[in-house]
Amino acid sequence: MTETQRETMPESPTPAVPVAPVRIGFIGLGVMGGPIARHLGHAGHTLTLYNRTPARIRRWREANPDIRVRVVNSPADLAEDADVVITCVGNDDDIAEVVLGPQGVFTTLKRSGLFIDHTTVSARIARQIAVEARDKEVKCVDAPMTGAQAGAEAGTLTLMCGGRADALAAATPIMQAYARRIVHIGKAGTGQATKMVNQIALAGVTAGVAEALRLAQAEHLDLEKVFEAISHGAAQSWQMDNRWHSMAEDRYDDFGFAIDWMRKDLGLALEEGRGLGLSFPVTALLDQLFADVQAMGGGRQDTSAIIRRLPKRGRR
Repeated sequence: MTETQRETMPESPTPAVPVAPVRIGFIGLGVMGGPIARHLGHAGHTLTLYNRTPARIRRWREANPDIRVRVVNSPADLAEDADVVITCVGNDDDIAEVVLGPQGVFTTLKRSGLFIDHTTVSARIARQIAVEARDKEVKCVDAPMTGAQAGAEAGTLTLMCGGRADALAAATPIMQAYARRIVHIGKAGTGQATKMVNQIALAGVTAGVAEALRLAQAEHLDLEKVFEAISHGAAQSWQMDNRWHSMAEDRYDDFGFAIDWMRKDLGLALEEGRGLGLSFPVTALLDQLFADVQAMGGGRQDTSAIIRRLPKRGRR
């Protein structure tokens, strides 16, 4: 099995639901949003695009010449004729601007319309958007994702969703164009809270694999044989399967989930914990280690670059 296959293989797919083409407005053509929009276009949906950086739309159109799209100048223009609006932007301020701002999606999205947000943001802003959606009689789903860039490219993402059951029922056939696993966690904001849980666990496993690899290197072990010995038992993980070899080769730039994004996500988790009266000392330490790699110029590298924080020192 190749590395790409391991990265994108689902464990338990969500059964497909037939869907007729609809008019979709899509905002945010980054490394995750760009492939998602491509899958939606190939599924036959009519796409209208908006991006705060127009150059990204130009590059996306050049990369997808077979997909006809309409480009607009504001989120409000995008939502005016849409049945569904999907966002995949940066942070709380970004999503608040494009959805709730004076030229935001909710100024024009019709009653009974559907809004899906794939941005990783705070549970607080997700709940605020859900309240605004309810008042406007719009169905709303907060659906952060996991699966990394490879999952977005292959259409095999996992989505953790918050919102009403009727909203998820409406969103599921659309999201199946790019997701293999769609899990309804609960009410609005629970999708975002689950993403925080995911990121805490992911950061810990990534750091553990990095330290294990450094020990193997320091002992001058055959790294392939070590991987063969430990990757089929209790130590096995997605990170070990997909990042052991790339870390061993000092490759961090061409794939994966950037440290800049992980720090944003861990900040959300630490803030959520403080609001609940909880402290996460291991997560706080990992956040600092990621910050150290940022200071070394590795902010856009995959999170496995945390191993750069650990010196290579073997026996003399």
